[in-house]
Order: sequence, then structure tokens, then C-alpha cells
Amino acid sequence: MSGYNILTTENGAPVEDNQQSQTAGAAGPVLMQDHHLIEKLARFSREKIPERIVHARGSAAYGEFEVTRDVSPWTKASFLSPPGKKTEVFLRFSIVAPERGSPDTVRDPRGFAIKFYTEEGNYDLVGNNTPVFFIRDPIKFPDFIHSQKRDPYTHVQEPDNAWDFFSHSPEATHQFTMLFGDRGIPRSYRHMDGFGSHTFQWVNAKGNAFWVKYHFKTDQGIQCLTSAEAASISGENPNFHHLDLMQAVDRREFPSWTVRVQIMPVAYADTYRFNPFDVTKVWPHRDYPLMEIGKLTLNRNPDNYFAEVEQSAFNPANFVPGIGPSPDKMLQGRLFSYGDAHRYRLGVNHTQLPVNRPHATEARNYGRDGAMRFDSNGGRSKNYEPNSDSGPAQSSEPSCAGIEIHGMTGRHPWVKHREDDDFVQAGMLYRLMKEDEKKRLIANLAGGLSQVSREDVIERSVGYFRRADADYGDRLARAVQACRPHAETAGNGTGNGRTR
Repeated sequence: MSGYNILTTENGAPVEDNQQSQTAGAAGPVLMQDHHLIEKLARFSREKIPERIVHARGSAAYGEFEVTRDVSPWTKASFLSPPGKKTEVFLRFSIVAPERGSPDTVRDPRGFAIKFYTEEGNYDLVGNNTPVFFIRDPIKFPDFIHSQKRDPYTHVQEPDNAWDFFSHSPEATHQFTMLFGDRGIPRSYRHMDGFGSHTFQWVNAKGNAFWVKYHFKTDQGIQCLTSAEAASISGENPNFHHLDLMQAVDRREFPSWTVRVQIMPVAYADTYRFNPFDVTKVWPHRDYPLMEIGKLTLNRNPDNYFAEVEQSAFNPANFVPGIGPSPDKMLQGRLFSYGDAHRYRLGVNHTQLPVNRPHATEARNYGRDGAMRFDSNGGRSKNYEPNSDSGPAQSSEPSCAGIEIHGMTGRHPWVKHREDDDFVQAGMLYRLMKEDEKKRLIANLAGGLSQVSREDVIERSVGYFRRADADYGDRLARAVQACRPHAETAGNGTGNGRTR
């Protein structure tokens, strides 16, 4: 056997025997001096890293983004021009609330996170398969997620908790209408759209700024699962979506998405009929039509799931020149929380991992030391700036435009525009649905809401859908009542009929 194929310890020494531990005699106890045994067991105990709090269950693939339209009038981002330019990407799909080992066909939003490896650094666009979200203020996010996770007492997901939080958060009515509709469970990751969800800023070479929303329209066509189909599949193959993506790429049936944007001049934002930075709402296409700008194609599977998918880290704060944030409160909160989560889960040097580091350029900064620093750590170069040794220096060129602000600091309610409320767009969406779609939506909502033990939670929740559309609420109220003919009165029971 060649030396290259000899099994070694972590320090590179040959392993004599990988089948039998050292013992004190043939029948004696195991010896602590068996370094290979101790090292192997110690590594095994530590080979799992902390699970993501959200988006724990994920699948991913590499690919490329190709520009199909000149967008230089709106942004100076170099990877977005000229037409024909290609940029390597890494796209991770995920489900939000369930744990890493959960079935991937549950009714839940899907994460749609893209890392563009541009020559000006990595640009991370971290969105979902829905254009809106449940809440608009990041201070509510931990509570929202807790309501979706396992109950502290029963240790299962409780309908009481999820619907109780909703009944106190009317802004979620739009997202609930999407989630419980036909598109709530995609047939595969390939058969769903993706969205940047938030509003972002584009700025061109002249310094002119625009607000932008991203849309990724699946070229495979929208296909979805019913609740019954999803339940059947999750029992037979809890890895259905993961395997579908991997096998499609292996078969060279490369999934693709047509990339479109909506662009709003900055001056129009203040007078737009909806608050353009409210992530619980969309910009209707008749106001700001979709404009095609490119094609995204996935064409290569990761070679190692842990190294490239589990250790991948996406941060909405990773912008490149020509792209920046907006006053969207949820986006502003994510600019901190994502990077902080990665520093906790993977360590401060996670940006040097192959999947996370820049591919089309290199990072040049004064970051040093920290756990798992596996490069030269800057060698002899200075670790401060400015310095007299020609180290990396600031570019002095703004990456994005400033945002005008005014008013007093404080905890202010959301700024409403002339047609803003928490229900108008949910009602518009409901009225766009065909009758059979409405029936399935009502059935899906009633299936969950009917399991709630508290009458006041049910009444508040139904009331929100009724404010979106009277027919919507009335039909849901009847459906919930039909699902729970022997419903208990309000008390301390949980959604599964247990008493705390």
C-alpha cells in the first residue's frame, strides 16, 4: 500500500490498528495510552456544530448567474453588467422552523439564500420563497420563532402557541394567506419562486439611488403539494426535496430561474400608497412592473454536505458597491443577527471557510487570531490601519447612497401610507384566487385553527381574515366550527387536548 493511502492520526502518524483498542492483556481493560482511540472518540463527540436556530434543514447547489440586460442606469454593481457576464453562485434552500432532521415537505416558508461570488466581494441575498414575511419589526422575531418551535412543557409544536402569537400580530394575515394557500408546500425546490423579500437600494455610477425588489421566477413552472400529498411523502421519504434537487443536478437537468426586479425611484417612496419598506406587503406589479435582468442556473452539487452546506454562512449585510440596505426594519435587524449567529455557530473565522470566502477576489483586512485560524494569520504584516507598510487602505468611494432621516429617536409605530393597513393586501390576494383555491385555503387554515383550545384566540384570528375580506372570514369561521363540533371552552389545555 502506498504511503498516501495509509490511515493516520490527526498529527499524521500512521495508525497501526483501527479495529482493536489497546488493552492490558488480551482480556484486560482499555488503556488510556491508546492515543488513536482517545482522539477518535473525542473527535466523534465534537463532530456536530450547533444547529441553526432557524433554517436548520437545508439543501444547496452551485451554479452561475448570467446578466441578460444592461442595468447600469440603476446600479454600478460590476457583476450586473454587461449583458452576458457570468458570476458563480451558491444557493441554499431551507425550511424555517423545523429542526435539521425534520421532513422537508412540511407547510413552512422556504429559505432562498444566494451567495454571489463577485470580483468586488461576496454579495449575499438572503430571501424566501414568499415576497412577504410574518412581521415587520425585528424585536418581535425571537417571540415569533418561539411560538413556532417546541413548547417548553409538551416539547411539541403547539397550534395554541402559533395561533396565539398570530392573534396578537395582525400584520401576519398576508403571509398566513400565502402560507396556507396552494403554494404553501412546493413540490420541490426546483418548482418554486424565490424573492429577496425586502426592499434594497441600488445606486448607479452617478450616485443616483433607487429602491429595488428581487424576484426569481422558476423556469420549471410552479408545482405544489396538497397537505395530504405532503403528509404521505414525508412518511415515505423525509428527504424528498433534498434528494430531488441533488438528483436533478446529477442528471444534468439543471434547474434555473429567470431573475426580475422591480425598481422604484427614491423620490417616489414617500408618496407611494403602501409603505415600500414594509416586508409584510408587496409592490403590486401594475405599479412597478417586473423587469428581467438575468438567469440563474444550478449546475453542480457540493462534494461534502458538512463542509459546503452545513458550514455555509449567508449574511444580508454582505453588500458590494452599488447595492445597499433600505430602512426596512426587519432587514436592519437581520444585518446584525445573521453575522452574529454565524460567529456563535461557526466561529469568528467562518468567513475563511472555502464555501464562504470570496472566490473571484480575496479578502484583505486586518482581522487576526481567533479560534480555528488556519491560514498564515497575516504573517509578519501589520495588524493595524493606517500604517506605513503599504497595507490595505480604504477606498474612499461610497458603496451605496446615504438615506435621509429626520425626527426624534424613540420607539415609534410603523409609518403608514395612504392605503396601508394589515389586511388590504391579504384581501386582494384572496379575491384573486379561483374558487377551488379558496376552498383549499380555507380547509388548510381551519385544519390548524380548529386545534386551538382558546376561543378568544380563534375569534381574534378569524376576525383578521374577516377584515381582509368578509367572505374569507365568514367561510373560515364556519369551517373551523365544522372541524370542532365538540370544542372545549377556553382553558389551559394545549392544542393537542392536554392540560398543563
